Amino acid sequence: MKRVMDVFWPLLGLAAVVWSVRLLYIKLQKEVSTDPVIKKLLDEGGVWADIKVIVGVIGDKLAAIPGESYLLAAGSCVVAYAALAWYDRIALMHLNRQRGISWWYVSACSFVTYALAHNIGASVLSGGMVRLRAYTAKGLSPGEVAILVAMCSFTFAYGTLVLLGIVLGFEPEIVEPLSELMPLFDIDTEVVRFAGFAIFGACVLYVIGSWLHFKPLKIGSIEIVYPRLPVVFRQVIAAPLELIGAAGIIYFALPEVGNPGFFMVLGAFLLSFSAGLLSQVPGGVGVMEAVFIAVMPDVPATSVVAALLVWRLLYLLLPLALSVPTVLLFEKAQLRKRLGNG
Repeated sequence: MKRVMDVFWPLLGLAAVVWSVRLLYIKLQKEVSTDPVIKKLLDEGGVWADIKVIVGVIGDKLAAIPGESYLLAAGSCVVAYAALAWYDRIALMHLNRQRGISWWYVSACSFVTYALAHNIGASVLSGGMVRLRAYTAKGLSPGEVAILVAMCSFTFAYGTLVLLGIVLGFEPEIVEPLSELMPLFDIDTEVVRFAGFAIFGACVLYVIGSWLHFKPLKIGSIEIVYPRLPVVFRQVIAAPLELIGAAGIIYFALPEVGNPGFFMVLGAFLLSFSAGLLSQVPGGVGVMEAVFIAVMPDVPATSVVAALLVWRLLYLLLPLALSVPTVLLFEKAQLRKRLGNG
């Protein structure tokens, strides 16, 4: 069964990419064809010629984004990665191991972790490897690092559920366009609203459980300690803040014409990013574009793709490029330390 699943998930991810890219290509081709000159070029050329034309149109959209919007998008990215660093700090507080580990060290570790995880995929595995190397160097045991990784993953999931519950509760109509992509989403609006408030209610119960000091949950030899209220309070702030910052990158990169507002952009981001994670596609390539275009039909598809390219540049590619020298500097410092002790 394990071998079957090892093959199944990569194939599922590949199928999601192929399906999403094909749908994206059709949408973009249809949009740019509204220009008679471009339509003539598309009719005369083959697939590669069509792709070249579409890329040119998207490039024009990127050039049309004001410099101020790029600055605001970059600021949103900084907010997102600062909140991600807070995830690690919160997990260290939960373990009571934050002493002796500076904010700078935690921030660098978190930055490299998420830069790799967001681009490579399998965030628990890739994030675990980086954190294991970094935090064992500060005296944490492998078991403590495992709890830290789980805590960070839970914080992200918790923030996603909090915001998703709010979005579905107040804007249940956001799911309707997705039925065109997948009939599974053909759900009555009131059912979606109820589900949203139910999700948010479950998140509130988590806070209440901490306030009431629920006892540790024991599963065999494993004991899961309920986070203390100061830890939970920080999770409630940090997790939504990271997602709001990440969605802000896309919001500021979108044009004013047809822009549905930040709340709808946030909802589209939550749905598309979650779909990308579930499909195990690195960066959610194709999947995010398909969901965003479906949820925001009034925004030109080329503008949506351009905004997501800005997001991928600031949130994925630049952090990945910066993480490489960070890792090299860390390993150089560790080597010097070992040589000095030797």
